[in-house]
Amino acid sequence: MASSAHIIAITDGQGQILEPLWLERAAAVHRQLRPMLPEAYAEKMQRVFAGGARMVVAVQDEVVVGLALYRLYENTYENLRLYVDDLVTDEAARAQGIGSLLLNWCETHAKAQGAEWSVLDSGTWRTDAHRLYFRHGFIISSFHFTRKLS
Repeated sequence: MASSAHIIAITDGQGQILEPLWLERAAAVHRQLRPMLPEAYAEKMQRVFAGGARMVVAVQDEVVVGLALYRLYENTYENLRLYVDDLVTDEAARAQGIGSLLLNWCETHAKAQGAEWSVLDSGTWRTDAHRLYFRHGFIISSFHFTRKLS
């Protein structure tokens, strides 16, 4: 499956960009999940990294085939937790284990830092992604409410 893919860390633990070329290459895959990302992708991502997010990409045959944007933070009810902001596999590489590879990497990294929980949100229409999350043992534990501030 994804055995030939490997993970490259785009950021270090402080959110500094280690791999600007791979960040640039990740933009097209990232936009498959987040089409609203601006043309100035690197600048946007620098702000997101400054806010606590970190990124890894899955690379196969020198091509970005997936990415995970994640955070480690502590809250009042789960202690230190891994929150996965974005997990996306390139449309051409889906169902090859890339999502699992990325999720497993993030969770292994989080456990090594002392995290006790892995958490993510997923749009209700993303049923293919939900199958992956259920296979990984995720449950639907709450409702996520949003409201645009005007």
